[in-house]
Amino acid sequence: MKIWLDGGLRDAHGANVSVLDHGLTVGDGVFETVKTTEGTPFALTRHLRRLAASARGLGLPEPDLDEVRRACKAVVAANPMPYGRLRITYTGGLSPLGSDRGDAKPTLVVALGEATRRPDVTSVVTVPWTRNERGAITGLKTTSYAENVVALARARQQAASEALFPNTHGMLCEGTGSNVFVVVDGELHTPPLASGCLAGITRALVLEWTDARETELPMDVLERAEEVFVTSSLRDVQAVSRIDGRALPGTPGSVTTKAMRVFEERSAADIDP
Repeated sequence: MKIWLDGGLRDAHGANVSVLDHGLTVGDGVFETVKTTEGTPFALTRHLRRLAASARGLGLPEPDLDEVRRACKAVVAANPMPYGRLRITYTGGLSPLGSDRGDAKPTLVVALGEATRRPDVTSVVTVPWTRNERGAITGLKTTSYAENVVALARARQQAASEALFPNTHGMLCEGTGSNVFVVVDGELHTPPLASGCLAGITRALVLEWTDARETELPMDVLERAEEVFVTSSLRDVQAVSRIDGRALPGTPGSVTTKAMRVFEERSAADIDP
């Protein structure tokens, strides 16, 4: 495997980041996960824009997006595979122990690993922990992912692939690495960004390509929704057949099936929408 680290490709065993890198010591970094198909990243421009926005929100120096794009191209070319997960990581770089940043330049890592195409249907659970919709890093895709690790482990223990969070007001927010859509009375809804959820790339495209709308949704909407699906860069649009102990018969339903079809057709027609 070839990995891009700070200006060039390196073998995986030689792509070493300092143990004093701020991304490791305190999670001071941002990242993007990009789907690749036959060596082509999907929606890369949108991902790079979000990477830059997350970096600004965290107070990191603006990333050189031309360099990041070159790095992505080099890594994809060096690691041919039919379907992959392209990971772009940008951190605060070498810093003192503690929360203060040092004077070193940020660290840029781009790596690609093989991915498995998701099944059309999955199960999810809800968790008791909340997203803070007013936090300093709300809406930023940061490497501070420990609470997602804990919640996803809870989901795996219950034979589910994702965990859904409320926010501090008890409103539906998002999954550990996905956005959530629900169908109520035949209409498609997803929580607004004000709920504290991440501005997902796939979420944005579904909003653009379907008649879905942003709506504040209480958590109990999951108990009465006719259909539910989750979205992410690797899931695309994935139907939910079970939430906690509740089965949703006939999954995927007609609204979800249409969203899946539209997303597949539109994304195939434009690799960088």
